[in-house]
Amino acid sequence: MNERHFGAKLTSDGTTFRLWAPAAKRVDLLLEQQSYTLHAAKHGWFEIKLAEAKAGARYRFRIDSELDVPDPASAFQPEDVFGPSEVIDPANYVWRARDFRGRPWHETVLLEAHVGAFTPEGTYRAMIDKLDHLVETGITALELLPLADFAGRRNWGYDGVLWYAPDSAYGRPDELKLLIDEAHLRGLMVFLDVVYNHFGPEGNYLSRYAPGFFTEAHTPWGSAIDYRVPEVRAFAIENALYWLGEYRFDGLRLDAVHAITERGEIPLLHDLSLAVGELAAATGRHIHLVLENDDNCVSLLDPGDDPPHGKYRAQWNDDYHHAWHVELTGEKQGYYRDYQRAPLSDIARCLGSGFAYQGEPSEHRSGMARGEPSGGLPPTAFVNFLQNHDQIGNRAFGDRLECEANPKAIEAALAITLIAPAIPMLFMGEEWGSKVPFPFFCDFKGGLAEAVRNGRRAEYAWAYERFGNDVPDPLSEATFRSAVLDWDMRTGPGRERLALVRQLLDIRRRHVVPRLAGARFGNARAAGNGLLRANWHLGGGLGLLLAANLSEHAVTTAPDEAAGAPIWGEAGGAFRPWSVLWRLETK
Repeated sequence: MNERHFGAKLTSDGTTFRLWAPAAKRVDLLLEQQSYTLHAAKHGWFEIKLAEAKAGARYRFRIDSELDVPDPASAFQPEDVFGPSEVIDPANYVWRARDFRGRPWHETVLLEAHVGAFTPEGTYRAMIDKLDHLVETGITALELLPLADFAGRRNWGYDGVLWYAPDSAYGRPDELKLLIDEAHLRGLMVFLDVVYNHFGPEGNYLSRYAPGFFTEAHTPWGSAIDYRVPEVRAFAIENALYWLGEYRFDGLRLDAVHAITERGEIPLLHDLSLAVGELAAATGRHIHLVLENDDNCVSLLDPGDDPPHGKYRAQWNDDYHHAWHVELTGEKQGYYRDYQRAPLSDIARCLGSGFAYQGEPSEHRSGMARGEPSGGLPPTAFVNFLQNHDQIGNRAFGDRLECEANPKAIEAALAITLIAPAIPMLFMGEEWGSKVPFPFFCDFKGGLAEAVRNGRRAEYAWAYERFGNDVPDPLSEATFRSAVLDWDMRTGPGRERLALVRQLLDIRRRHVVPRLAGARFGNARAAGNGLLRANWHLGGGLGLLLAANLSEHAVTTAPDEAAGAPIWGEAGGAFRPWSVLWRLETK
């Protein structure tokens, strides 16, 4: 495993402070009320070791006697991104679930959650009280939206600027470890969403003393990061190892890797996977790496590569979501126009071979080809979902699918998504049919706040013209508060939906998961009358068969020739509207 180079390193005889600042002539350490000059070392590094610096000490770096900055690898920022960094003792927390080694990838059922909106308290500690609900529902992995320290008290997390510091809005580092430990004691894995394609717009000073972090290229969210520079590459890889080692996360989901720009070098993604694989091998743990990649690159994926050795377990399958969203709502704006021609056929293609776009031209992308043939991958290389933070939040009102679609149609979609061999994911509250919105929110100040507000107004001009001030203001605390989950609904109006989801996940656990080793895609097809059929080859010589009527009308069909025991739904020659039948077929 790689030795960590960034951040304050606490030892029994003091603390070593290091900063990579190749554009600085002088760096001073401001520790409590004292100032110390760091020694210049090779390749732009500055360092100093102080016996008097203990856990809890707060410090800053002063660049060229003119700019005070936090440690870019700060372990904690008790006073937000503009305040001092705090020295944290990594050995302070005593782990109790020391024997937990994670779970195999094929057992994964994800629930994506935002710490601040998951409970009224919005803290790591408050999340612990909800872990038993996840286990009882059939969830096996809790995935947290990014925690890297961001400016202000509320944010989705994708504006992080201090990648190593879990944001203080949710609690202290040991409280995050307590959450993960409690999850492990219950057999739950915990994943973390990480962002390696850009830094947030406020609180990042790297361009002043380490401009080599960035290229002249730009992503949609800021300057592109230059991973050709060894120190920059190490900063990201060490960060991944830090979350997986120091905090014992069981997996990472890498955000929008298509926005990582590299030219002529071994890709960062390859090296990061190798380093994580070394950690997994050394510790005997199951560690899972997942991508979000709009390019649908098949060559990056291999769910059976355990431990990771340059590749990734799976990719979030946006195609699957988009096709379902168009089928259920009829919406055609933005990227949904790529699926408006035949959404049910796109769903069938996702069920039958992974991606809907496997090299075809995308109208949304001005006719550019998108994707690669994916049918040769196992179904577990895809994370399928009907909702996530992006697809809810990137709407004018942050409204969920429950507000737009027929509940019976949603239940049919869930019956397919939660049993099919791909890895399923739910967004927090989806398991009981929550209608609580998840609008975009942040807590920037001054000109940046106005820029964000104006950007949203431009993006959703139609909504502002029609609804005016009723459109949520992303800077308002009330907008954030509107996103806090309605836990009372799960025992009230959401009781039946929750019971359905639990039944579906129990079917998956008993009948599908034990046979996922060696699973392969079969065939899938959609008919104009709403009939959908698909099959998969499972381990143990069994086939998994799906037949569904995804329409408002009853459909009469000829009985299947192959015999098979129903595991969900009613067998027969007629399908009621929005009915789903799953069978296991003996080969």
